[in-house]
Amino acid sequence: MVIKKKYLCAMAKKFIPAYLLTFVNVLGFSILMPILPFVVDSYGAPKWVFGLLLTLYSAFQFIGAPLLGGMSDSMGRKRILLVSQGGTLLSWVIFAFALSLPEFPIFGIALPLIIIAVSRAFDGITGGNASVTNAYISDITTREEKSYIFGYLGGIAGIGMIIGPGLGGLAGSTSLGYLGTILVAMAVSVIALLTIFLWLKESHPPENRVPREKVSVWGLLNIPGRVRRANPSEVIKSIFTIKMLFSSMMAFYIGTMALFLIDRFHFDTTSLGTFFFVAGAFLAFNQAVLSKLFVKRLGEFRTLIFGLVLTTIGMVCLTFSRDLYVFIAFYYVLNLGLSLCFPTFNALISMHANPKKQGEIMGISEAINSFAMALFPVVSAFLYDLFGFNLYFFISALPAAGLVLALISLRKVGAKAFD
Repeated sequence: MVIKKKYLCAMAKKFIPAYLLTFVNVLGFSILMPILPFVVDSYGAPKWVFGLLLTLYSAFQFIGAPLLGGMSDSMGRKRILLVSQGGTLLSWVIFAFALSLPEFPIFGIALPLIIIAVSRAFDGITGGNASVTNAYISDITTREEKSYIFGYLGGIAGIGMIIGPGLGGLAGSTSLGYLGTILVAMAVSVIALLTIFLWLKESHPPENRVPREKVSVWGLLNIPGRVRRANPSEVIKSIFTIKMLFSSMMAFYIGTMALFLIDRFHFDTTSLGTFFFVAGAFLAFNQAVLSKLFVKRLGEFRTLIFGLVLTTIGMVCLTFSRDLYVFIAFYYVLNLGLSLCFPTFNALISMHANPKKQGEIMGISEAINSFAMALFPVVSAFLYDLFGFNLYFFISALPAAGLVLALISLRKVGAKAFD
């Protein structure tokens, strides 16, 4: 009994750095949600500056994810995680410094906002360490553990989306103002840095490392080119394509759901906050608990297919829902579909990737998501202004296309290839 308890403690301890890193990366985005619009407004900047600051994080994460992932394949996971988390901490220091600067205008934009933009870009490129975190998890988990551990990571990301805005708003309401929010983010980053240094053991020994390849700027931006260089299996290529469709759908959803709720049900700020808090709680629970049950019953790829079915149904039905309670019921269908897809993507990629290229493959996976998040939220808000609720028929077509591709892949490659 004592031996089993020690074993379980050791198992939990080796996953804590990855859990904390996932939480910190999400917090880096979510903690600013309640204060960033007011920071931009306080300097008299137009609303597009707020959109730019949000986009910068994802845009530079798009570059950083495969870069850091590939570096971890050749230099080891721990070293890259330490450097990248140190970079995240430095980005918060830059943000805090920006708040102390005079409002000197440069090209019509206050100097502090320009420095804040630099800090968000820097945080994005170092926040690309999600690919290294996922590679670390892939290194230390067995095939059976991968699905539910990635499910737990998804649950922790959901918790970060719930806690972040509340923590940021609470800290920002103190006498320190916006600086209070930044100081909290800095403290969390320090804890993550210490956890990596003290607890994380190198999972990618020298004998498994591969020489680092020099990549041009275009090489970093060109996702199809990255895939060709990595030369993954047909299973991985299929999953990448499905994930691109899924990530695009998520980006459109994120860019328009608040607008949809305001227009359809006349939500105010409090109603929106409550809705997204509850939605985040369900997303965390479904990923951490229910996804594990589905995978155990159906397997990873069939769980992904079922998740795409629920996501498509949920998206279509939301468009027709005019009663709030009916909407909430179908929203849960959508929420469950998303919860089944998120962890199974990473689990499938981890299971079928070349062990020596886990960082690079996970980096491409994160880059696909970052590319969609950098581009489509702005596009979706513009299209929603033109087409209104009808845009959701197009959005639902994206997971539907992913579902069709998944079924074709299942038939073409064979069910055993995905097991």
